[in-house]
Amino acid sequence: MISLKGVSKSFGDGRVRALEDISFDVAPGEFVSLVGPSGCGKTTLLRLIDGLTEADEGEVLVKGRPPGPSTDIAMVFQSARLLPWRTIAGNIEFVLSLRGLPKAERQTRARSLLGAVGLRDFAEAYPHQLSGGMQQRVGLARALAVEPEVLLMDEPFAALDAMTRETLREELLRLWSRRKMAIVFVTHDIDEAVILSQRVIVLRPRPGRMDTIMPVDLPEPRWEHDPRGQPAFAALRQALWERIHAMARDGAALEELAGALSGMGADGDDQSR
Repeated sequence: MISLKGVSKSFGDGRVRALEDISFDVAPGEFVSLVGPSGCGKTTLLRLIDGLTEADEGEVLVKGRPPGPSTDIAMVFQSARLLPWRTIAGNIEFVLSLRGLPKAERQTRARSLLGAVGLRDFAEAYPHQLSGGMQQRVGLARALAVEPEVLLMDEPFAALDAMTRETLREELLRLWSRRKMAIVFVTHDIDEAVILSQRVIVLRPRPGRMDTIMPVDLPEPRWEHDPRGQPAFAALRQALWERIHAMARDGAALEELAGALSGMGADGDDQSR
């Protein structure tokens, strides 16, 4: 469904290297999470897959062709980004109107999707009347409205409280199990990555590079079989934590060394004394 081959990306006329030689595939219906320290290019990768930006080198393909404007792909951001002047149902109906669906069908589908995320009774409410978690549910429903084959999610639950995050994870897994779209999910939460994913891709920072890909072999469905008490979950979580912690430690050491070297003259004398 998604294929990246030797993908690199820079910003600032090439001065900032965000990604370097990224290669991986995502199968139809597969749930893959991207994790890694800040600055490893996770969000940039989503934008490349969505066609919001282009790679400098390498190839990005979605269903065998370069990404571009398409209803095959939908993206959910950290904030819901709802239209404040439209009702909750109206926000969903709006994206359906862009596809030319008749009004009656738009209304029926919007309410069905709101029911799927537990918000059917709030169809006529406005975004400012909902909590942050409820707004994120609407954002998810709106993304699903176009029935995408690829769903990209950029830390969609990061700003939510623990209980709301838990609820939305379960809802996401239920929706994914029914629709079987390919999902690429960016998170800093290692537990979240393991709970949700079939594979976890670990990226190294500055520039973002492939570190490792870890398969997640845990019982399904995970909203019924919480894996967190299983030894396999603990082992995988520990392995991921050690990889990311080592990168963060190495990065801090390199920054400390760079700071020390910046105070040295060409002959190695410390100019800061």
